Amino acid sequence: MDYLALLLITASALRLAVPVVLAAIAGLYAETSGLIDIGMEGKMLVGAFAAGAFASLSGDPWIGLAGAMAMAIVIAMAQGFASITLRGNQLVIGLAINIIASGLTVFLGIAWYQRGGQTPPLADAARFPSLKLPFAESVAHVPVVGPLYNVVLSGHTILGYLAFAVVLATWFILYRSSYGLRLRACGDKPEAVDTAGVSVIGLRYSALIVNGALCGAAGAYLAIVQGGAFYRDMTAGQGFMALAALIFGNWRPGRVLAACLLFAFADAIQGRLQGSVLAGFEVPTQLIQALPYLLTILLLAGVVGRAEGPAAAGRPYVKGER
Repeated sequence: MDYLALLLITASALRLAVPVVLAAIAGLYAETSGLIDIGMEGKMLVGAFAAGAFASLSGDPWIGLAGAMAMAIVIAMAQGFASITLRGNQLVIGLAINIIASGLTVFLGIAWYQRGGQTPPLADAARFPSLKLPFAESVAHVPVVGPLYNVVLSGHTILGYLAFAVVLATWFILYRSSYGLRLRACGDKPEAVDTAGVSVIGLRYSALIVNGALCGAAGAYLAIVQGGAFYRDMTAGQGFMALAALIFGNWRPGRVLAACLLFAFADAIQGRLQGSVLAGFEVPTQLIQALPYLLTILLLAGVVGRAEGPAAAGRPYVKGER
């Protein structure tokens, strides 16, 4: 594999990683506060549908993004009401969100657009354009560094750059701010947070607001940037891959990002391997397409029993209980 091919795969991986990174960081906020969130797939689907609908109606990708984030926050607040206020089983609630989102988005798509559940294709003006970084073309001829800057670092959308900025911002918030300290304490020792006079319920709801916004942004990226419209079950399990990255990354932003990039590289490589021949036999397309998911299963199998999440995750907090 030559240098340019490697750069192209890396650039493709960075683009493919964006929705997984946003969803994984969304889950990081929820689970750091003590909530188990397996409903990221459903919130991404709702966000993708809202983004496709709002962007096609307005012709503005920013309105599509805002609509996606708003609708995903609504779902997250419903999730919070069921799991925090009513103290329901968080796994069951997350599963219900995924099932409802999968069916409801298709139902609304058929009812509103008569396109088999798909929203109308977006015009170029309704999609986020690729951004060329300064001097990318002029330094492209410089050996090694030029192609790296021009092909890998340049040419992404504003959402792509923001996704990686969110990882850095999350690290700062969780480990360098009083809010992050309280949020981590809320997931490990909620009784101590309550004793300090800070609302455990309020912290968990605030984490779900961030969670919903980021899941909505992840869905918006799928519809506005990658797909050009919403179509049935377009998340294709990426919400679960984000959850796997969260566990494999041991609930730490940098490691979670690394896990997301690993999955994205597997996805980018499988795209180039389709139709390839190995030892005289053509490798089945279905096997190649399954590579990212097989990698997810293998990595999870390797960390089960060793990953250490927040101590109070999944346990509803009742004031006065220990």
